[in-house]
Amino acid sequence: MAFDSRGGGSISQINVTPLVDVMLVLLVIFMVTAPILQQGVTVNLPETRAAALDGQEQPLVVGVTAAGDVYLNDNVVAVGELRQKLEAIGRERPGQRVFLRADASVPYGDVVRVIAAVKQAGIEHLGMVTTPPPDAR
Repeated sequence: MAFDSRGGGSISQINVTPLVDVMLVLLVIFMVTAPILQQGVTVNLPETRAAALDGQEQPLVVGVTAAGDVYLNDNVVAVGELRQKLEAIGRERPGQRVFLRADASVPYGDVVRVIAAVKQAGIEHLGMVTTPPPDAR
């Protein structure tokens, strides 16, 4: 409690120090956990030398695991079903970008089938997600 220097009465003020302490702790927690939440499906990406793409919108990721499972973001879908879902998304958001994350051990034919389904759905912007080789890091 503070006192007024002129009249001797009390002034009620909120002590913000505990609030700032709590907010800083929450900020650190969110900074640590945010990268963990964005990992998605684990795939062994092929290595290439290419510049990263800049993106302003929420990415739509199609993943193909080593076992051959196809994911749309984090949901398992069949290749035929993938085309229908992407068509619906393309109608809602024209110009939507799709990123393909395929495991390096997936047969070429499986990756091509997924790419064909994306193109048949009317998605024109398809990016491939890779990791740089060890010597380029």
